[in-house]
Amino acid sequence: MANLTSVSGFLLVGFSADRKLQILHALLFLMTYLLALTGNLLIITITTLDHRLHSPMYYFLKHLSFLDLCFISVTVPQAIANSLMNNGYISLDQCILQVFFFIALASSEVAILTVMSYDRYVAICQPLQYETIMDPCACRHAVIAAWVAGGLSGLMHAAVNFSIPLCGDKVIHQFFCDVPQMLKLACSYEFINEIAVAAFTTSTAFICLISIVLSYIRIFSAVLRIPSAEGRTKVFSTCLPHLFVVTFFLSAAGFEFLRPPSDSQSAMDLMFSIFYTVIPPTLNPVIYSLRNEAMKAALRKTLSKEEFTQRKMHLKAIFKL
Repeated sequence: MANLTSVSGFLLVGFSADRKLQILHALLFLMTYLLALTGNLLIITITTLDHRLHSPMYYFLKHLSFLDLCFISVTVPQAIANSLMNNGYISLDQCILQVFFFIALASSEVAILTVMSYDRYVAICQPLQYETIMDPCACRHAVIAAWVAGGLSGLMHAAVNFSIPLCGDKVIHQFFCDVPQMLKLACSYEFINEIAVAAFTTSTAFICLISIVLSYIRIFSAVLRIPSAEGRTKVFSTCLPHLFVVTFFLSAAGFEFLRPPSDSQSAMDLMFSIFYTVIPPTLNPVIYSLRNEAMKAALRKTLSKEEFTQRKMHLKAIFKL
C-alpha cells in the first residue's frame, strides 16, 4: 500500500448535478433509511423480547436484520450528507472504511442467508434431528463463522484495492466507494490482484448460491409430499420470503459485479447499486413480517397496550433493585 500517500481522496458523482434533484434524492434516501432503520430495529426487538421466537430461524433473522441495519448505514448516510451539502468529496480513510465494511457486511449477509436456507432444510426435511443439528452452540458457531468470513473478505478487498496505482481522475461515478467503479481508475496492468480477490469472492458466493438452490430443491420436493394444504401453506410462508430475499440480493449484486466494465457513467450502474445496497435492507423486514404469522402475532403483542404496561413495570422493578 505504498501509493496511499499520493492519494488525498475521491469525488463521488451522485445522481445529478442539479441542486433540486440533489435535495430530492437526499429526502428519498432519508425516508428509505428511516424505514429500514425502524423495520430492522423492530425485528431485532421482537425476536429478542418474545420468548416464542427464541428458535434458530428467528435467531438468524435477528442477525440478518442487524447486518441489514449496518449495511445500509455504510453508504446511505454519507450519500444523504453529500447531497445536502452539495459536496461529493470523500477522504481516503473514509473510502477505505466504506469499502471494508461494505464488502464485509455483504459477504456476511450471503453467509447468513446460506445458513438460513440450511436451517429451513433441516427443519422441513429432517424434523426429528432438527434440535440436535441446530442446537444453540451450532447456531452461535455458524453466526461467528459468517461474521469472520465477511471480515476477512472485506479486509482482502480493502487491502488489495487501495494498493493499486491510480492512472485516471479520482472521480467515482457512484454515490459510494464502489469497487467496480474504482477499478476504472486503476492502471490497466495493475489490478490483477483485485481481479483474483474478486474471483475468489465470487466463487465463494456461487458456492453459497448452489447450496441455497440445493436446499430449496429438497425443501420443495418435501413440501409437495405434504398431504394437507394448511401444512404446505405454513411451510411456504417461512420459505418463500427467504427465497425472494436471496434471489433479489444475489441477482442485483451479481449483475453489477460480473458485467463488463464501461468507461462512461450509466444510469444502469446507479439503478442496480440501489437494488443491492438500499432496497434489500429496506424490504427484508416487510417481507419477513407480512408472510410470517408468528412475526405478526409477536408484533401485535409487543405493540399492545397491556404488553407495554407490563414491560414498563418490569423495568421500574429492575431499576429499583
